Amino acid sequence: MPTRAEKMARAESGTRRDQPASRWPGLLAVAALLTLLLAVYLYPYLTAEPPLPELADTWWLRSPRPDVEDTTVRPFSITSPPGLMDDIRARLTKAESRLTPPLEGAAFNYGFNSDYLREVMEHWRTKYDWNRRLQHLNQFSQFKTNVNGLDIHFIHVKPKVPSDEYRVEPLLLLHGWPGSVVEFYSVLPLLTAPRPGHRVVFEVVCPSLPGYGFSSAAERPGLGAPEVAAVMRKLMQRLGFERFFVQGGDWGGIIASHMGTLFPEQVAGVHTNFAVADTWRMRLLMALGSIVPSWAGSEFFTSRLYPLGEKLAVLARETGYAHLQATKPDTVGVALSDSPAGLAAYILEKFSSWTDMTNVAREDGGLTRHFSLDALLDNVMVYWLSGSVTSSLRLYAETFGRRVAAMQLDAIPCRVPVGLLYAPNELMLLSPAMLAGKFVDVVAARQLGDGGHFLAMERPHELAEHVFVTVTAIRRREELQLEKQRQAEQEKQRQRETEKQRQQREKEQREHRAHQDKEKQKQQQKQHKQHKQQKTKQ
Repeated sequence: MPTRAEKMARAESGTRRDQPASRWPGLLAVAALLTLLLAVYLYPYLTAEPPLPELADTWWLRSPRPDVEDTTVRPFSITSPPGLMDDIRARLTKAESRLTPPLEGAAFNYGFNSDYLREVMEHWRTKYDWNRRLQHLNQFSQFKTNVNGLDIHFIHVKPKVPSDEYRVEPLLLLHGWPGSVVEFYSVLPLLTAPRPGHRVVFEVVCPSLPGYGFSSAAERPGLGAPEVAAVMRKLMQRLGFERFFVQGGDWGGIIASHMGTLFPEQVAGVHTNFAVADTWRMRLLMALGSIVPSWAGSEFFTSRLYPLGEKLAVLARETGYAHLQATKPDTVGVALSDSPAGLAAYILEKFSSWTDMTNVAREDGGLTRHFSLDALLDNVMVYWLSGSVTSSLRLYAETFGRRVAAMQLDAIPCRVPVGLLYAPNELMLLSPAMLAGKFVDVVAARQLGDGGHFLAMERPHELAEHVFVTVTAIRRREELQLEKQRQAEQEKQRQRETEKQRQQREKEQREHRAHQDKEKQKQQQKQHKQHKQQKTKQ
């Protein structure tokens, strides 16, 4: 039989056990309130639009800027120094004996499989016809011009169409890394030829980015993606284009976005197959999508983004190169500049996994599923022949740092019209909802059934078609706006004419009444005079 003291102790103990449970609703309410207050407090800071950065008009050479800069546009063709292929073959032969055998069943999981690399090297040595490929690379008209000290190489293709039937639109076509202008050789003829259902056609300018291919590299630090955007704008202005469209993937997509953000007066529209922007909205929706996937976008995007942990693991595996190139580009550049085998492995491994992540399980990396070895080696040859691999890597170091981050370009909306083309195997897919804070005027968006990072080489017809669709949509909207403006002006003119006619009628009525009053007054005066005369006679 418990004593009274024991009963009181038990009651007190039970009360203490009940207290935490009774506090939970209150604590949750307080936490929710604090979260709401914090969100309200931070919202103005998160949504505040930073000012546009002012980019210096930098001279990128060590030598002083001349008083009069060279603005000539010079024809250019790719040439090969004597003994080039003999030197490459000798280096490949020497490298083959030093290759480390792959692990059993490794395929491409550890990087480029050395067994398959031997096949690529053998093809390069014995089947790759450099003289024929050189003719292929020189099939389009090419030029160079100096912009801020940089000799910029570019392909310039004009359409041959009746000017009264088609509207010729200037289009700046931008590549990325580890690509080059070679990426666009299949799509250039498609963009410069008429297409059913469209009255536009393109005059294409396709440059090598500074430090890539046959464009010279900066000799001073600071040439990041925003500065490249400024150089590209100057290039187009040099060629007489005050307003133009821009298309790009990889770095080209980032630079195109920067151009639309920084230079909306010159950029008529942007088309990209690599739409990225690191904004608070993107991060928030990506996090919330882990709970409710539909908040992050349609199934096309969420099925490739979640589970988020698995996606982040893939990104960590595939972006190690970016950390290296953003921190020590010159170190890795030494090795790549000295070994054609190493350069091919480093570049082509990206063409394997970035085209389709499942390629890492294939012994040959799936390279020839979408590309020919000749086309892939054309791109490698551009880097080797120009000796540009080290300077191309520096774009990462110049862009992924505090200086460019402080510009907050991703937080500044790109207000020009935008077309978004999504390939299902792209490494990073951000839905239009995630990008809404950056691209505020999306006129066309399409999700492809196949394709990856190098879309101009993989799916040239689909890429060209969507560029046409985007620009046609932009121009039709402009035409509709102009038509509305014309109709509004006509309505205003009609109203002005109506008002003018009304005022004229009122004037005429007033004059008529005044005339009648005057006549009446005259008649009255006459009658009064006659009456007075009669009265005088009497």
